[in-house]
Amino acid sequence: MSTANIRTGIIGFGLSGRVFHAPFIDTVEGYELTKISTANQERQKNAKEIYPSTEIVPDAKDIINDPNIDLVIVTSPNTEHFPLSKEALLAGKHVVAEKPFTVNVSEADELIEIALKQKKILTVYHNRRFTSDTRTVKKLLESDLLGEIVDYESHFDRYRSEPRPKGAWREEPLPGSGIFYDLGSHLIDQVLWFFGMPEAVTAEINSQRPWAKQDDHFDVRLHYPNFTATLKSSMLCRIPGPTYLLHGRNGSFVKYGLDVQEATLDAGAKPLGKDWGKEPDEIWGTINTEYKGVKIQGKLESEQGDYKDYFINLRDAIHGKCNIAVKPEEARNVMKIIELAFQSSKEKRTVKVL
Repeated sequence: MSTANIRTGIIGFGLSGRVFHAPFIDTVEGYELTKISTANQERQKNAKEIYPSTEIVPDAKDIINDPNIDLVIVTSPNTEHFPLSKEALLAGKHVVAEKPFTVNVSEADELIEIALKQKKILTVYHNRRFTSDTRTVKKLLESDLLGEIVDYESHFDRYRSEPRPKGAWREEPLPGSGIFYDLGSHLIDQVLWFFGMPEAVTAEINSQRPWAKQDDHFDVRLHYPNFTATLKSSMLCRIPGPTYLLHGRNGSFVKYGLDVQEATLDAGAKPLGKDWGKEPDEIWGTINTEYKGVKIQGKLESEQGDYKDYFINLRDAIHGKCNIAVKPEEARNVMKIIELAFQSSKEKRTVKVL
């Protein structure tokens, strides 16, 4: 690479670029936030105020065609993930694509093939593996405190009953838009990380708001040999469901409340300090189980979440010191489940995962 630090360009400065990527490239050791591209003049001004030493450019090509850039982070709308990631890989850059990886499996497969030929790191920002709740559930499953899992449910609920004044591309009738591509990709990646690929999918994906142009609700069942994982989301939930609900042969675990990092970052905080990503005890999950004759009941302290770990792993993988945590093949499997779920919903039947 051109310098000791990984010279990084971020394409896009909406919520994703501003909240989930730039603060970490700016603060994690080993990176240089070299360029940000956005055609929006208000966002250009905002980016320059926050990152005065970073070059702000109007076009993604100003990043992709820059020979000094080592890493390109694509945070543009979903329809642009594939073409921009492809261009960046062919230009010899490492690439991070925001989730969802692409809008279909064939695009994901093509990017994986190009990355292998180019010998470059390709990964997807499935950041919710690095949240308090997901880390807690992962550790709980590995501990076997609940015993064999017999039922799993996860929600990502919101309440937005009226259209946004300026509209939003995620709610427009475009490939890759809608709540299932947006929030469903998180829930799918989590359950695949916990349990691997299911045997079959049963899905209902629809719109509950009369003005909606894209899906705003889903109820998706992933069928495993001994249990079913239920993934749910709606834009009409004034009272959100549990982020996690697990029942095992020995006990149960239920967790409400979202990871604190997003709201903290959106408020302008930098991801620094030993308490970064710690959840307040009022949103810790509740466990009731019996393990080796010992009854355990009450609040279960959440693991500490930290998106920085994603970027630390990415840095070390680029330098050849470790394997990438979020493999592109795993993100491709998320796309496969999305496609099968839409097929299931359209045909009103359970679809096997082949």
